[in-house]
Amino acid sequence: MKKSTFLVFTMPSFIMMTLFIALPLLIVLIQSFQFNQDVLETIERENCDPFGCKTETITVPVLDENGNKIKNNIWVGFQNYKNILKFEQLSSVISNDGFEWSKIRSIDFYKALRFTLTFTFITLPFVIILGLILALCVNVLINRLKGPIIFITLLPFIITPVIGALSIKWLFIGDGILTLFLENILDKDIALFSQGWTIEILMLFYRVWHTIPFAFVIFYAGLQTVDKEKIEAAFVDGANRLQRLRFIIIPHIMPLIVFVALIHLMDSYRVFDEIVGFSASGFRISLQWMTYDFLRIDDSGTRSIGRASATSVLTMIGIIICLLYTSPSPRDRQKCRMPASA
Repeated sequence: MKKSTFLVFTMPSFIMMTLFIALPLLIVLIQSFQFNQDVLETIERENCDPFGCKTETITVPVLDENGNKIKNNIWVGFQNYKNILKFEQLSSVISNDGFEWSKIRSIDFYKALRFTLTFTFITLPFVIILGLILALCVNVLINRLKGPIIFITLLPFIITPVIGALSIKWLFIGDGILTLFLENILDKDIALFSQGWTIEILMLFYRVWHTIPFAFVIFYAGLQTVDKEKIEAAFVDGANRLQRLRFIIIPHIMPLIVFVALIHLMDSYRVFDEIVGFSASGFRISLQWMTYDFLRIDDSGTRSIGRASATSVLTMIGIIICLLYTSPSPRDRQKCRMPASA
């Protein structure tokens, strides 16, 4: 292929990746070291009352021609990260009370980090295992049933995440259908949304229910490429179903398992929809929620863009660490090979 032809095909992709991926990430990184502050000016104002007039000096924000506050970015280095991580408060808690989690989780960042990691690594094995089991079950059905079953299985993934979370919430909220059903069976009042741990379980359940179809369709497509001659040869050699699954099927679709795991890690580490749908911010928050919270206008009419950017950078660092930690090494990929026949 000629160099000019190669550039014609690759340059548009390179430009798009630079404009919509690299440049925004660079801007977020720069903003994480800055503090967004109102530009202020001092003016004199005359106040009059029945006893006379007096002049006072006040400080007010400078407005532009549209009446909006003019902002000024101040370089503060790692101060935004220090304000989020709160190392001094963390060390004080540990030195005074030991490693007592109830005190540590009073710091928002570590409270959000705990939930984010728990949410990510608890849902991951359920999504992979249940998605694989579902794909194996559908793969052995007769062709007439496969189409309708696949369509029904994909429905949870088609639903918008926030709408799906709201649907689950309405089922289990105080006067929800399932709540009333459980109350009649157990003969006691149930308030699933009054405690943090029950809300967390519902959010975990929803994420698994919502994501299984994605894993299923990827694994089902991979099963269609398994060499049936190898399956038949293993059957003739006396390999049972579990052995055929372990030594033939799983090694064949292992790249797909890794792909699903990595996609799920990146998606779950940015958990946000469940917190909004279940109105759980009073009990559980995530790193992504902290970013959103910093971007909301506070009582003074400002947004903490620097802290929001710093939280985003910490979130990206966490995703990279998770991906590096969970990615299989070449030695791990060799473990699932079928042993040589005797």
